[in-house]
Amino acid sequence: MKKRMIFKAIALMLTATAALPAFGQGRSALRINEVMVENNNSIVDDYGRRGAWIELFNSNFAPLEISSVYLTNDKNNKKLYPVPLGDVNTRIPKRQHIIFYADGEPNKGTFHTNFTLKPGQDNWIGIYDANGETLIDEVVIPASLTADQTWARSEDGAGEWMLRTGGEDDYITPSSANVIKDTNRKVEQFAKLDGNGLGMTVMAMCIVFSALLVLCLCFYGIGKIGSAVSKMNKMRAHGVNRKQADEVQKTHDSGEEIAAIVMALHEHLDAHDRENTVLTINKVKRAYSPWNSKIYGLREIPGRH
Repeated sequence: MKKRMIFKAIALMLTATAALPAFGQGRSALRINEVMVENNNSIVDDYGRRGAWIELFNSNFAPLEISSVYLTNDKNNKKLYPVPLGDVNTRIPKRQHIIFYADGEPNKGTFHTNFTLKPGQDNWIGIYDANGETLIDEVVIPASLTADQTWARSEDGAGEWMLRTGGEDDYITPSSANVIKDTNRKVEQFAKLDGNGLGMTVMAMCIVFSALLVLCLCFYGIGKIGSAVSKMNKMRAHGVNRKQADEVQKTHDSGEEIAAIVMALHEHLDAHDRENTVLTINKVKRAYSPWNSKIYGLREIPGRH
């Protein structure tokens, strides 16, 4: 019973550890990532119309369901726009984005809010959790923002807010990463430091042998634990403690007793170290079988009458 309880506890701990990244942050990891107040040449909605848009980012390393959270641009009305339930698109994959259009027309769908953003003035935007009290994230869009410019984070879900004009160095990225990486710096740096791949080979071998060493130690430890448990069960069955068991083992494990037992078995069983070489040849007689008898053929020889 105790072993079963221990195994259940270990399984629960492993399950909780595996689920920790997925549920550790939850909706608190939802971030306002990029905002455009006046849209003249940027993306269009499902109806082919341009309007102000708000990009949200899931900074979790697990999918995030955002239905029933609240989007608002009024600090006095925290529950201005509740994200509707029942839309499969409100589930944001890990480290991905979603766009809401602030066009004041919620009848157009889930991702159309019931409020608008006003150009030429500061616009405050906030996200509240389902209870309508917990502020998840907020941002103030400056009035200096002009048409087709965005107010965005320097990195997805983090970093400082900055103005983006759509140039080569500050491009606008709706529904995509704020920093577009065309190369991998780590790969390039590794190629410079280890052009022949020797370091990678040595590293891979060290990892493999380290894993094998850890595996051997685990098996050795499991064997020791199993042996100790078996010994404890035997002691419990015979009603002795560890000290008595050690004394019995020391008393009965001498070489003289083992040699005497072996000699007694040798004499009793009349065992021989070397057998006589006897070659026996017997003639193998073929047993009779009706299957090879001609009288049981499929066709009989016609007889004369």
